Amino acid sequence: MNNDYLDPINSVGMPDLADNSFALEFLMRAKNGVRNCAFAIAETATPDARNILREQLNDSLALHDEIANLMINKHWLHPHQVGEQFKLDLKSADTTIKIANLDLFPKDTARLGLFATPDK
Repeated sequence: MNNDYLDPINSVGMPDLADNSFALEFLMRAKNGVRNCAFAIAETATPDARNILREQLNDSLALHDEIANLMINKHWLHPHQVGEQFKLDLKSADTTIKIANLDLFPKDTARLGLFATPDK
C-alpha cells in the first residue's frame, strides 16, 4: 500500500478485507445479543416472558454459531490456533495503520494520464 489513496493498487484485496471486517462486526453483535438475552432471562419475573427470551437466546446462539463457522471456513477466524489468529490480527492492525496514514487531502489532485480519459 502506498500513500496515494486514489492509486488503484491500494484496492487489491479490499473486497475480502471488507467482507472479513463486516463478518467480524456481525459476530461481535451476535455475541452481544447472546449476552443481552441471557441477562434479560435472569432479570425477567414472568414465565411467559422467560420462555420467549429463551427462544430468542437459542436463535441468537444459532446465529453466532453460523457466523463463526462461516468465518472459520473462509479462514477469517482461527479460534483453535492462537498463533494463526495472532498473525491475522497483526496483519489487520498493520493494514488499519496504513489506511489511517493515507493522505486523504493531497495538495495535487490532478489525475490526468493516470486513468483512461477521453480527449478534450
